[in-house]
Amino acid sequence: MASLSIPSKGKPFEQIMAELDRCRANDADWRNARTWSLVYHAGDEVAKVLREAYMMFLTENALNPMAFPSLRKFETEVVAMAADLFHGGAEAAGNMTSGGTESILLAVCSARERARAKGRGRSGMEMLLPLSAHPAFMKAAHYFDLTPVHIPLRDDFRADVDAARKLVNDRTVLMVGSAPNFPYGVIDPIDKLSAIAMERDIPFHVDACVGGFILPFLKEIGYDVSDFDFSLPGVTSISADLHKYGYAAKGSSTIIYRNKEIRKFQYYAWADWPGGIYASPTMTGTRGGGTMAAAWAVMNYLGREGYLRIARATMETAKELIEGINSIPKLFVLGRPDMTLIPFGSNDINIFMVGDFLEGRGWQLDRIQKPPALHLVVTVSHSRVVKDFLTDLAEGAAKIAKAGAAPPEGMAAIYGMIGALPDRAAAQNFILEFLSDIYRYKEE
Repeated sequence: MASLSIPSKGKPFEQIMAELDRCRANDADWRNARTWSLVYHAGDEVAKVLREAYMMFLTENALNPMAFPSLRKFETEVVAMAADLFHGGAEAAGNMTSGGTESILLAVCSARERARAKGRGRSGMEMLLPLSAHPAFMKAAHYFDLTPVHIPLRDDFRADVDAARKLVNDRTVLMVGSAPNFPYGVIDPIDKLSAIAMERDIPFHVDACVGGFILPFLKEIGYDVSDFDFSLPGVTSISADLHKYGYAAKGSSTIIYRNKEIRKFQYYAWADWPGGIYASPTMTGTRGGGTMAAAWAVMNYLGREGYLRIARATMETAKELIEGINSIPKLFVLGRPDMTLIPFGSNDINIFMVGDFLEGRGWQLDRIQKPPALHLVVTVSHSRVVKDFLTDLAEGAAKIAKAGAAPPEGMAAIYGMIGALPDRAAAQNFILEFLSDIYRYKEE
């Protein structure tokens, strides 16, 4: 491995800025709406609000809320607005986090601590979750020593309620549903799943990291959105990312509980440290003030009117894409997405090779498996590129179809190889080695 040391002398400001600009030359082109995941852009005006608010509180630290009452104000008001959006009422409580993974980790950890407090954590604990639930739940099970038990999916890619009822048992300390799940963009039957949990006195967490800040607005403008929030009595916690359809700065999410009695299982405190009493509401200690200020700023800048306008435009764009994809020969959208996440595949051609073709045209989109498909996360910025994307997609599908059994290349080859490995442990090891390699410093 090549070595790298801190420069003996600092570089001039202009040189640093030029190098930063050069480094992003090959990054995904989200500014021109060529990226169908990772970035949620609501326009230059909103981006300006985020930048200004973030930079104003760049240095502040929410580790000590007494030192920075401004950050305490931002966090409590953001949480209160989110809780209201989810019909939480005055008793709801929560915190801002660094992202959906941390929000999910906190929900799982809280369920484990609640089970321990009730004397239910001595004989092994299980978490019941749909097969389509976010991998952060598997990470949480690994970290917190819970056994994940997967609920199979129905043909419509939603969790099978009858199977869930058979799988729940006295060791189950948490049940999970998604609104929506990421791979297929559909909402699990949260009403029925949470009712099972409530009957057994089991916490029920809704992963609304993607949908939390768009589904309520879609419902308000007339779309058929099934109940998923605290309006259902069995729901005890909800995770919702501000940096997705809340259009806040990256590194901001929320974890909301039905009441503060449930939230208290999330907290950690140690009173015997020589450095003083240590207390932390979330996983992290230091929490940057910039993300809190930016989230508070954008929610107040857009308001309900702005979020409704963006939700309407985004859903109209998604509908146009769904219709367009379904009209292209040999392609089809998987199932019936409930919002703006669109998986599409083919029974006739290698869909991953279509993805390679699109990447050659400058588009960046995700690949999913079971079944193999490409995946779009639609935002308001994509409204201006629908025609161009569908044109390139149709050309790519036709080219791959004409090529017949051409050998896979690029990402298609990687996904095809992993999918073909019969030993899933081998696939797991391949992925871990791949991660290790891409995060190794190499000389340019």
